[in-house]
This record gives sequence, C-alpha cells and structure tokens, in this order.
Amino acid sequence: METTSPYLRNAWYVAALSTEVGPEALFHRTLLDTAVMIYRKADGTPVAMHDRCPHRFAPLHLGKRVGDEVACLYHALQFDCTGKCTRNPHGNGTIPKAAQVPTYPLIERHGFVWIWMGDAPADPAALPDFGTLDDGPATGIAHTYMAMNAHYELIIDNVMDLSHVDHVHGEVLSTRGQLTPLVPRLREGERMVAARWEWQQTPPIQILAPFLPQPALEARHFVEVAWSPPATIQLTIGCTQDPGAALDLDHTVGQYDLHTCTPESAGRTHYFFATRRNHLVDDAEYNRMKIQAMHAAFEHEDGPIITAIHEEMGTTDFFALNPVLMSNDVAPVKVRRLLKKLIQGEANAV
Repeated sequence: METTSPYLRNAWYVAALSTEVGPEALFHRTLLDTAVMIYRKADGTPVAMHDRCPHRFAPLHLGKRVGDEVACLYHALQFDCTGKCTRNPHGNGTIPKAAQVPTYPLIERHGFVWIWMGDAPADPAALPDFGTLDDGPATGIAHTYMAMNAHYELIIDNVMDLSHVDHVHGEVLSTRGQLTPLVPRLREGERMVAARWEWQQTPPIQILAPFLPQPALEARHFVEVAWSPPATIQLTIGCTQDPGAALDLDHTVGQYDLHTCTPESAGRTHYFFATRRNHLVDDAEYNRMKIQAMHAAFEHEDGPIITAIHEEMGTTDFFALNPVLMSNDVAPVKVRRLLKKLIQGEANAV
C-alpha cells in the first residue's frame, strides 16, 4: 500500500517561525523527508543546509558555531554558509572536492522563514504577498506552530472546506447552521483556488460579536479562503451591522489569517499559523488568548478528526478510495487536482 507522496519542490514552504531560529542556535527540522539545519549569521541573516555531514553523515546541528560557519561534532570538518568545507583538521588538511553540503535558499517574511528545496532557481516572486500581516502594531498579530500526524493535503482540505465548522467546533465558531448549506463562490487561476461564503446570522459569530455595536443582533458575515501552492491558505473573515458596508476586511470587524503546511513526511506535517486582526490591536494579552484558542480548536476538534482520517485511509491517494463528493467539496477537490497537475508538470520537466 502507498505510504509516500510526491511534493511540489520548486516552491516556498515555511521552515520555521522567525522566533524559532535564535541568534546562536543550530535549529533543525525535517522538511519534505529531508533533514535541514537552519542558523543565523552574525548579521541575522538565516542560512539553511542539509543537516548531514558528507563525511560520516553526522547531523550537523550537533556541532558548534565557529563565527558564521559550523563545525561537525564528529571529526570537526568545518563548513561555511554556502556549504563549502573550509577546514579539515586531519592529515595534511587537504579538503576533498566532494566535501560540500547542499544549501537551500531562504526568505524571511511575515514572521516566517520560508525555504525553497527544489532544483530550479529560487523565485522570490513565487511567494505570494501576505503583506496585510505586516500592517499594524506587533500587539495585533500572533504566530504559532503545531505538528500534526497526518498528510498535509488533509489539512488543506479542512481549511478549504469550512462547512465543517458547525459540526466540529463549538459555540465560539458557530454560524448557527447558516454556512453549511451554502455552496461557495469560486475564483480560480493558474496557481490559485479561492472560495467565498456570505451569510447573515443572529447573534453574530462569537469570535467577532463583542466588537460590533450591538453584539446580540443580526450581522452580515463573509469568509474567504485562498489557496496558493504548495500548501498555503489565506483566510479572511469579517462581519458588520452596517447594511451598506462592503464585505471586506476594511469595512468589517474581522481578521486576516495565514494557514500554511510543510510536510515532514507522508504521515507528519508542520502546521504554521498567523493571525492579524483589525480590533483590539494594542492588546498583547488578547494575542495569547487567540493562540490558546487556535491550539484548542486544532488539538481537540479538527486535529483528532484529521488524524483519524489519515489513519483510516491508509494511503495518500485520496481519489483512489472513490470518495463520495458533495457540493461542499468543490474547493478542496479543485485544490487537490491543481496541486497534482503542478507536481506532475514538475516531474515531466525533469
């Protein structure tokens, strides 16, 4: 039975939260079945390389920093930030030509360290602009990370199909049954799929109701999710009691979230999240509460279901199981098919 899944490699994945990579530490994480070490040079610029010495394959993160270079713990071979061996303390000191560690381009943006692990030249323009996350004070944004024992496409499915919220989540996210019967409006491009829902409910959704003029009365709501490859979803949600207001983040009480997944393997995913709100932007304590709520939702509500589905499927080939598809599946199915097409196109180009 299939246990592995191909990845889109010529793309940007999040390798770490910016805060995870300290000024001195040799941070390490497995990404796309590859051990990766990340550290910061003296000027703060992050560097990523394969976390394996080419000599006897010791993990380089077990070594030590020597300025902007790294010395392997096992035999003290030293490598610079380009992966080139600069010192061999053995014999006459000759450095073998093969003493080179693969490195990976990085971009640090929006509170994340993004990595490019493909063979094609890294393309900064391939990373979408999530600049809204950077608009406003630091007290109005929060980031977090979770590891999930499930295939990354199941997590994408979960965020692209929001019809589950009234069935999986509690009162805080309830739409009073309004969202479930709606078929989302879609927008599609060569490398994107977006879905949008609009509805009215009384009382308004609890995560936003306290910030409306009349928290107990009816409000108009919208939520939009936009996927970009390989595994990033930008979610915007808002509501208003102004009948003439546009349903967008500028004219509602709302928030701008980023959900992004990086596979560790076919059965384990690094899940990163950021949220920027347009209310209580100066309340750092509210950030802490928001992140606690996010963890509670995914660890006790979404997470157990996603993990159970992964275990029950026994394969990463969703369509091979002949799933019964319904109207609420339109967005995640389109994402799956487009991602598969992009992966196949990359393979054909080799």
